[in-house]
Amino acid sequence: MSTPVTTAVPATIRRLLVGRSLSLLGTAMIPTALILAIIEATDSGTAVGVVLACELIPQLLLLPIGGVIADRLRPQRLAFAADVVRGLVQLAIGVELLLGSMQILHLAILSAIAGAAIAIGTPTMSPLVIATVPERDRLRVNGQLGMARGLALVVGPGVVGLLIVTVGAGWLFVVIAAVFFAGGALLGGLRTAARPARSKEATFVRDLVEGWTEVRKRRWFWTNLLGHGVSNLTAGIFMTLGPLIAIRVLGGEISWVIIYQCGMVGMIIGSFLAPRLPIARPLIATSLGGAVFALPLAAFAIPGPVWLNAAAYFVAMLGLGILNTLWQTVMQQQFPPQTLARADSYDALLSFAARPLGLALAAPVAMMTSESTVLIFAAVLVGGFNVALLALPDVRRMPLRSAPETAVAVPVEMPTTAQATDTEKTSPRSSA
Repeated sequence: MSTPVTTAVPATIRRLLVGRSLSLLGTAMIPTALILAIIEATDSGTAVGVVLACELIPQLLLLPIGGVIADRLRPQRLAFAADVVRGLVQLAIGVELLLGSMQILHLAILSAIAGAAIAIGTPTMSPLVIATVPERDRLRVNGQLGMARGLALVVGPGVVGLLIVTVGAGWLFVVIAAVFFAGGALLGGLRTAARPARSKEATFVRDLVEGWTEVRKRRWFWTNLLGHGVSNLTAGIFMTLGPLIAIRVLGGEISWVIIYQCGMVGMIIGSFLAPRLPIARPLIATSLGGAVFALPLAAFAIPGPVWLNAAAYFVAMLGLGILNTLWQTVMQQQFPPQTLARADSYDALLSFAARPLGLALAAPVAMMTSESTVLIFAAVLVGGFNVALLALPDVRRMPLRSAPETAVAVPVEMPTTAQATDTEKTSPRSSA
């Protein structure tokens, strides 16, 4: 028997937004905190790379598994577990620092555990949105989550700098742990309907294959995933070469700070504008939003004055804010709820893999050629690939569905796999 449809509770949405914002803030604080703590303890750049790699590798290996688990279980329970584990990891690091017993081996193991928690928690966010937010409000809520992400990227490093100066590295990690605990408690307390009983034939491997099948049969989705991968690859190139050029040619560290902060402001504004713009064909907007990342790459290749580079990065991140908001909303509309986490895990997997590749390749290739050559190539690649997506009819025609005023209620009961299959065969809204 289906759960009765009820009116959405604004407090539930606020709880989702605050809980997710705290998780994003903790995530934004960790890289700067780790780098400062490791350098203070060891003065070793190699140690920084080892620890960061230990966090990344489990993410790449476990994200598809996390997607399967998130489609099987209530998403709020996994979000709670992921944030609590990450909080415990930060608390352990803080205790070691306070006791003066931090070892790189311990830090690497703890970072690997945190990476596994990220892989399990990342695919839960879209299922949480569709399980707690009425369809008519999802574009707005996705925009607010995008603004929270941008604010976290701006505020997080500043908070880290303030705390490490005032209370020290050990207490800084204790504070980060508290942020994760608070975020996890809020997300874990969200009320959603129970998952439907699964078919006895359903196995982990079958669920994994089913998720890949759902991705593969939607050309608009996997081609855009390739576009996102290209965008993240070129973003990694930009984040390697951009600071070097800014510091060496454009006036020092302050020039990079100005350019970077302009980009973060652009991302926040883009997330704010996305639900308010009259966009009827969202995938056209997301393709163009990805293509404009060519602007800062080209500007740094010249390189132009600081104001030009800042303006170019502002526009690029404005496009990214719009892209992320619309993309999440389209995914939530076009995938069956019981497969959404698996689709989201493939999206995250490609993004997590491509950016480090760009970070790793940028400097060596620039040494063999030149920084300008690498940046121009990256600009042509990201601009050309994302514009080429417009040639696909699915991309040009995909509508942004408007929910009727009486639509969806919270909590929502997910259909069984068999029910979803029958719906897909008859619904005109299903994507081929």
